[in-house]
Amino acid sequence: MRVQKAVITAAGPGQNGLPLQRLVDRDGVEKTALEMIVEEIDSSGIDSVAIVIRPGDRDAYAAAAGRYVDRITFVTQDQPRGYGDALLRARGFMANEPVLHLVGDHLYLSRIGKSCAQQLIDAAQAEQCAVSAVQPTREHMLPYFGTVGGNRLPRSEHLYEVRRVIEKPTPTLAEQELTISGFRSGTYLCFFGMHVLTPGAMDMLAELAQRHPQRSIALAEALNELAARERFLACEIAGSRYNIGMKYGLLTAQLAFSLSGVDRDKVLTELVELMAQQSLGSH
Repeated sequence: MRVQKAVITAAGPGQNGLPLQRLVDRDGVEKTALEMIVEEIDSSGIDSVAIVIRPGDRDAYAAAAGRYVDRITFVTQDQPRGYGDALLRARGFMANEPVLHLVGDHLYLSRIGKSCAQQLIDAAQAEQCAVSAVQPTREHMLPYFGTVGGNRLPRSEHLYEVRRVIEKPTPTLAEQELTISGFRSGTYLCFFGMHVLTPGAMDMLAELAQRHPQRSIALAEALNELAARERFLACEIAGSRYNIGMKYGLLTAQLAFSLSGVDRDKVLTELVELMAQQSLGSH
C-alpha cells in the first residue's frame, strides 16, 4: 500500500475561513495556515492534493495556497452535510486509493526530524491498514476531539489496535469505554486531525451515509464501525497538533511555532516584557 494523495477538508460552517489566516512559521516566514498544511503534506512526498471547500471559496483558497495552487484540485461540498459527506465529495479524486487526510483547522509541529504526516504514512504503509494519528490528551479537551480506545500493540511504543471510537465523548463515557492500559487517569488518545484512510474506510463512510441519508455522518462513526470489521490502528505521533478553531487556538499555534523557530529569543524577550507590563498595570 502506497499513499500518494492527500485530502484537506475545509468546508465546515464557521471554519472555512481558518485556513486563510496568516501566521509566521519556524523560519520566520509569514504564510497562510493553508500553506503550512500543504507543506506538511509536501514533507511526506505527496504532491497530489484535493481541498474540499464551500461554494464561493475557490478564489480565496487559490490565493491562500500560494505557490502550491497548481498542485491542488478543488472539490465543492454544495450543502453543509457534515464531515463525512465532505470526504465523500472527494471520493472521485481518491480513485479507490489510500489517502492522507488532514483537517483544515489544525496545524502540526513535529518533535523529531520526521514530519507528523511522514510518521503517520510510514506506520500505515508498514502495517498495510487504515491508521489515525492520535495524541495523549487530558479529559478537559474531550469536547473538541474524536477519541479512541484500544490496546497497545506488542513490541510497539506508539501503535494501538483500535477497538472503539467515540466523537467528542463526555469524561464519564470516556472513562467507561476508552481507557488505555498504562495511561494515567484522565488521559486519553484523541485524534490528531490526520488520518490515512483506506478504500475500506471510505466504503464504510459511504455505507453509513446511505443508511442515514437524513443526518450528518461523522468520520469517527465510520471509523468505529471500521474497527469492528477490519484492522484499524492508531499511531501516537511524536509531535503536537494545534486546533486553530478553538478559543486562542491561533495564538497558541503561533506561540508554539515561534518558540521552536529562529525567532525564539526575540519572542521570549517580547513575552517577558509584555508580562512585566501587565504585572505593573495590575498594581
